[in-house]
Amino acid sequence: MDKRNSENFIMLPTVDFCFKELMQNPKVRQGFIAAIMGKDPKTIRKTTLIPNATKKESEDAKLGILDVMVEMEDGSKINMEMQVAYFGYWSSRVLFYVSKTYSGQIKEGEDYDVLKKCIHVSILDFIHFPQDKKCYRKIAFCDVETGEQYTDLMELHILELKKLPPGDQNEEGVIRWMRFFGGKNRKEFEDMAKTDEYIEEAYDELKKLSMDEQKRLEYEARQKAIRDYNSQMKSAREYGLKKGMEEGIEQGIEQGKAQGERSVLQKLIRKKKEKGMSLAMIAELLEMTLKEVEELDNEISDKRF
Repeated sequence: MDKRNSENFIMLPTVDFCFKELMQNPKVRQGFIAAIMGKDPKTIRKTTLIPNATKKESEDAKLGILDVMVEMEDGSKINMEMQVAYFGYWSSRVLFYVSKTYSGQIKEGEDYDVLKKCIHVSILDFIHFPQDKKCYRKIAFCDVETGEQYTDLMELHILELKKLPPGDQNEEGVIRWMRFFGGKNRKEFEDMAKTDEYIEEAYDELKKLSMDEQKRLEYEARQKAIRDYNSQMKSAREYGLKKGMEEGIEQGIEQGKAQGERSVLQKLIRKKKEKGMSLAMIAELLEMTLKEVEELDNEISDKRF
């Protein structure tokens, strides 16, 4: 590998492998979770990574979404996922997993008071809510009329990196972290590192990861798998669109032929009627049922009015 390229190389947090590796660092976790929860990082005393079950066990599993599960000191759980490519059923997927995490806390014979808060954090590099420009939202159960919160035991945080507004010197909290996660080069990461000691720690960790040859190979393999998958999906969509258009054209031609035949039959029916033939006689002449001839005749009448 070219030494110069190696020195300039920096991993991007939008690749889920990189994001997951960053969250292995306790101080980085502490800073990001504090931003999500709207707290001073120093009040987040303990976060524990919970091993997840999405390890690659086969080639088919290589594109499973890499999530990060964290348990807080009070037992509440936070699930974090970085997703780059558009995912049509993301809302359904998130609800399924946060519900599974929540219900999975209780064992047979236990009371409901053992259930702790579950938070799901979606960091998306695509537009999920196209109806507005809001880049961060917190979602909870509430009364649809009054807006009063029903419970805080389940909570969703949606971060849309594509909707980040231009940089602002007064940015803080979640927006600052979103700016870091969406960085595209060393200069952007360096600038963000100056704004916050926890983001500075994230940048230091990012540099270490980028210099680790084994981690880089894993990162590039993951990046390639995602790129190949997206390319395959794009090709499939384009092929489907092309086939659909071809079939649509063929169908249009057939419909045109059918419509042309229908017009010819209607002209014949009109001429025969003008000569005094009954519809029954016309049906016999054209080798059609009386009902078919009546329908064509009715269409002729409708067109006249």
